[in-house]
Amino acid sequence: MPHETIADLLLARTGDDHPGLLTRGRSWTWDEVVEESAVRAALARELHTDGPFHIGVLLDNVPEYVFWLGAAALAGAAVVGINPTRRGAELEREVRHTDCAMIVTDRAGLALLDGLDIGVDRDRFLVVDTPEYRELPVPPVGRPVTAAPGVTATTPMLLLLTSGTTGTSKAAICSQGRLAALGAANSAKYDITRADTCYCPMPLFHGNALMALWAPALSAGATIALTPKFSASGFLPDVRHFGATYFTYVGKAIGYVLAGPETPGDADNRLTHAFGTEASPEDATRFLDRFGCRLVEGYGSSEGAGMLKRVPDAPTGALGTPARPGVRIVHPATRETCPPARLDAYGRVCNPEEAIGEIVDTEGAARFEGYYNNEAANAERVRHGWYWTGDLGYVDESGYFYFAGRSGDWIRVDGENTSALLTERVLRRHRDVVAAGVFGVPDPRSGDQVMAALELPGGTRFEDLDLPGFLERQEDLGSKGVPRFVRVSHALPTTGSNKLRKKEMQLDGWRTDDPVYRWAGRGRPVYELMTEDDKAALRGEFLANGRGRFLP
Repeated sequence: MPHETIADLLLARTGDDHPGLLTRGRSWTWDEVVEESAVRAALARELHTDGPFHIGVLLDNVPEYVFWLGAAALAGAAVVGINPTRRGAELEREVRHTDCAMIVTDRAGLALLDGLDIGVDRDRFLVVDTPEYRELPVPPVGRPVTAAPGVTATTPMLLLLTSGTTGTSKAAICSQGRLAALGAANSAKYDITRADTCYCPMPLFHGNALMALWAPALSAGATIALTPKFSASGFLPDVRHFGATYFTYVGKAIGYVLAGPETPGDADNRLTHAFGTEASPEDATRFLDRFGCRLVEGYGSSEGAGMLKRVPDAPTGALGTPARPGVRIVHPATRETCPPARLDAYGRVCNPEEAIGEIVDTEGAARFEGYYNNEAANAERVRHGWYWTGDLGYVDESGYFYFAGRSGDWIRVDGENTSALLTERVLRRHRDVVAAGVFGVPDPRSGDQVMAALELPGGTRFEDLDLPGFLERQEDLGSKGVPRFVRVSHALPTTGSNKLRKKEMQLDGWRTDDPVYRWAGRGRPVYELMTEDDKAALRGEFLANGRGRFLP
């Protein structure tokens, strides 16, 4: 029988002696994971009073996080995964917005929350690395484990905090039913079986780790291997220690791993495949050649995962085909379906104005479970009875879907649209570039210019890149996509899930403390380091042309 809730999936593991959870320190069978979850579920029910049953969890990837996910499922509560990279007012606003009834954290998390008004009394904090927590009374071991009365497929399981264009907190609701269905679907989609050991370097507050690893592993009865935080140098030792066969990622993490020194024994591991987003085709090839592991790129979001399905032997870069009839690419203004993209020999879109539009699901409004306490954000996602992703895409003549970037990833240069995503992919081919973010910055006269932010390994200088020569050799990069500004760093700002903070860097523009190189002329790019005088002169150009309001 199919399991309709996460609680069903967990209870089905009762008595299962297969390894369920591994850390460097010890292991738990699935039966032990269920028991640990049940103990915490009973504690959560005792602490809960009136109001929303929301449990804020501010922890690294430690066993307690997994046990509290299970506890929430059994107790009928929703987990609010708190991002530990947030600070101050931003952190206070996000936690307060989600109306947490209690907080599960450790001493490090307690220090982050100290002095913040998050709406949770201190006596409703559980600090997992203190003697007081270890001495909490627990129910007798061995009694039957059950879910709380009233737990159904519609019971909220997660409030996933996501960043949006409005700058206000958004917490995407994911019910037990949707997460259980994703667990079953993704275990099949990503070939996760009971024999797999699923290594989790992505943070458990992120939808990637929960929807593409934790829930599928629970559904399949596979083993979950935890590391507190992602470490590029620790990646391969962890993989070997755990005997990992599968993991999830974001592209920047793959870049970090590939930037490490190669050794003859890199392929001596059990990895077979991984799922994630934003790894370039070149990085995927390098990863397969070096580690013997296939990277499976996909498209999805916390709000609307599962819109596209993988197709064997799809073209490089294609995301797949629609998983249901209502998924299409439309022009946002007219809601008309975009015609197929015409691709040149390099895979570039020759007709972007007509072919690129927003990815929508005309039948997806009912599937969208909404944002917690945020009607404005809900209205942005559901319009005219359709679900709007906010992401751009195009379809080739064979019906394969491609991701074309977020809504701000197209830059108007000299009256033409150019793709920030394409320039990013080109820059990430350079073996000395760990990560690249590309975005538009204002031109002092009209339109925009292309700016890139590059993260380089320690000890590598901008001059070592020979960027002009490298760009000239990239036959698929049009002249409009060549960066006019290049920010250089050894540690670009990232989110808690290792994604670049492109909006933040775009707002900074060239007014950053990192070195910025500018190409101001024509012909072959010649980059010169911008001085404070150069930045002041550029500001003067904006003011002289009446465009001061467009300054970053």
